[in-house]
Amino acid sequence: MEKGSAAVAEDRRGQRPSRGGSDGGRGGSSGGARGSSSSRGGSQGDSRGGSRGDSRGGSRSDSRGGASRSGDTRGKTGGRGPSAGKPTGGKRPAGAQQRGPRGRAEDKEPRTADQAAYDGPDLPEHITGIELDRGVRAQLKGLPEKLAARVARHLAAAGAFIDEDPELAYRHALAARARASRIAVVREAAGETAYAAGHYAEALSELRAAKRMNGATDYLPIMADCHRALGNPEQAIKLAKTPSVANFSTEAKAEMTLVEAGARRDMGQLDAALRTLELAPLTSKSRSAWVVRLRYAYADTLEAAGRESDALAWFHRTHAIDSDELTDAAERAEILERRQS
Repeated sequence: MEKGSAAVAEDRRGQRPSRGGSDGGRGGSSGGARGSSSSRGGSQGDSRGGSRGDSRGGSRSDSRGGASRSGDTRGKTGGRGPSAGKPTGGKRPAGAQQRGPRGRAEDKEPRTADQAAYDGPDLPEHITGIELDRGVRAQLKGLPEKLAARVARHLAAAGAFIDEDPELAYRHALAARARASRIAVVREAAGETAYAAGHYAEALSELRAAKRMNGATDYLPIMADCHRALGNPEQAIKLAKTPSVANFSTEAKAEMTLVEAGARRDMGQLDAALRTLELAPLTSKSRSAWVVRLRYAYADTLEAAGRESDALAWFHRTHAIDSDELTDAAERAEILERRQS
């Protein structure tokens, strides 16, 4: 996704996969926190391709990205939620907003953690739910009107906060999930915001649930990166080899390539990481963020492999197309030049 989001914390290892919708970062989310708001445009492109820690080769989308982030809209929903005939509401936790005889909430006792999660954070008055993409709103039509309105507002809030406060966005997504856990776009939003907030196990669980519901493969790059974050690079590589990846857009394939290369580096397989990146369109004439991230990851991996002259050349090639300064390629090149002089 473009600079901006789900969802975002500094990249663990290099760059993070885009959480943006049709941005291709994750193959294009069908809704989710970032795509839930129609005001989000673009894709947050922080794809993890390099070593963890210092590479800033990812732009903040996205969701991600994906995901994806006020910056990247997942405005393209698949509309493949459950049929209207099926129950879609979540369960209200015991004691949540029990009404007294005069209609006032009984709040004599402190709220439990489950009750607080169900209530969710306060909803800003200016967020009405109309901000959501039309396709996302369509997936909520099977809910009772008032419930759908509440869920829509929490989803819109998650999309609004995913870049500036991903933890708050995640809490809004959890409130939506508590009310409508059987709707794919709600689980996707929970997954994107969890990913943005660094809750990788939760993100993986939510995106798996969304995938079971709508059959989408858009989430695979983010899911693979969650495996990396959880210390399972082998599982990340396994997802990267999923047959459906062959049908991804060029940009989506690039995002998965970045994750796969990062997983190879996690395993100490620098040569394999370089070969993986070399199969990607590094010399593309496009100046898109995904090309910037690919080149940066390649330069970073070359340097890690001890090929400093080659790394210097690719840092310069990255900087040449990085007009938005998504990376620190110029600074990295300067450091290498000083080292070689």
